[in-house]
Amino acid sequence: MNRRDSLQKIVLGSTVLFIAPSLLQSCSKDDANDPSNVPSPPAPGQNITIDLSSPDNNVLNSTGGSKIVQSILVANTGSGYIALSSVCTHQGCTVAYNGSTVQCPCHGSEFGTTGSVLQGPANRPLKSYTVTKAANILTIVT
Repeated sequence: MNRRDSLQKIVLGSTVLFIAPSLLQSCSKDDANDPSNVPSPPAPGQNITIDLSSPDNNVLNSTGGSKIVQSILVANTGSGYIALSSVCTHQGCTVAYNGSTVQCPCHGSEFGTTGSVLQGPANRPLKSYTVTKAANILTIVT
């Protein structure tokens, strides 16, 4: 083996060492989206109340604003409030509301505001919860 062949193998090997980990990680979930880090939703019958006058919930007073409360994504659609499971049905990543749909950052699944699947790879809808508003209090019925 001559020097040129040796250098080519070293360069090729080094390239594989740097590129392979990022390719393998591209479809893995990071710690923030690890389902074991997501709290369980409340048991049925343990409703969640959100005080919209509290500074902690101020984001929900604006159209497009959203917040995750006890693994439930709550969002202000402008025409009302929605509450959906914040856990993607594909591989358990945490979804986010983008102002019109709910998206999974891990693999690109997209859900409607009712939880229905608009785009896979997820093939099951997000669990939907009933939301009522009385004065400044939202109640999510679990």
